[in-house]
Amino acid sequence: MTVSDSRTHRSPLADPPAETPGHGLLAGRKVVVTAAAGTGIGFATARRALLEGAEVLVSDWHERRLAEAQAELAAQFPDQQVAQAVCDVSDTGQVDALISRAADELGRIDVLVNNAGLGGETPVADMTDEQWDRVIDITLNGTFRATRAALRYFRAVEHGGVIVNNASVLGWRAQRGQAHYAAAKAGVMALTRCAAIEAADVGVRINAVAPSIAKHPFLAKVTSDDLLDELAAREAYGRAAEVWEVAATIAMLASDYTTYLTGEVVSISSQRA
Repeated sequence: MTVSDSRTHRSPLADPPAETPGHGLLAGRKVVVTAAAGTGIGFATARRALLEGAEVLVSDWHERRLAEAQAELAAQFPDQQVAQAVCDVSDTGQVDALISRAADELGRIDVLVNNAGLGGETPVADMTDEQWDRVIDITLNGTFRATRAALRYFRAVEHGGVIVNNASVLGWRAQRGQAHYAAAKAGVMALTRCAAIEAADVGVRINAVAPSIAKHPFLAKVTSDDLLDELAAREAYGRAAEVWEVAATIAMLASDYTTYLTGEVVSISSQRA
């Protein structure tokens, strides 16, 4: 195959597969997912946890969208508990209350998925302090607040657990207009590694996923078609990930299939750097 042919070759994996059925990976587990309203990775992760047999509490700052997400999940999984709690991860009090409420409503917490994050597209020279601070506060500080609250919970109970953070390949890779988001996600990666060492003392594993581009309607609203097409074309398959593919990896990290894995960041991309 010539270089020219390799650039135009269409991968047999370019067509997204059908979603993999559940295999009971999280049967009996109690799972909390932040930023789970809407159509993105958070909602897909909550759905995947239910598909794998868990009971779930979904959280988000947007009350209406959260209620809609909870109702949709409850309708799909009528025999499993689907609770909800409004939470703004930029508020320490609300984050602490989220963990307390989840433990009360679910009976315990086994898994926390830190999905909350905020992006944007602004060159560094044009970026305001407010734009920088907002992205860092939601994406990095929010993950820290929830991780801290969860570790305090696990320290006080007699069972361990799992935390999975949603990072991004932009924590490794440069992209124009993404300095604030990339810095926040690189921080999430460092937080994951450092917190994992401490969390081992209370029987908790902490890992992260780093997606490149995951296809969902909200992303299309905030990102140009040209950029989405360009990013997807760079991937080995020539397509974006489906949100369920990211969620399935999160479920694997939350499950007993990865009991000796902690402090790791799993790239869901062929374009790590």
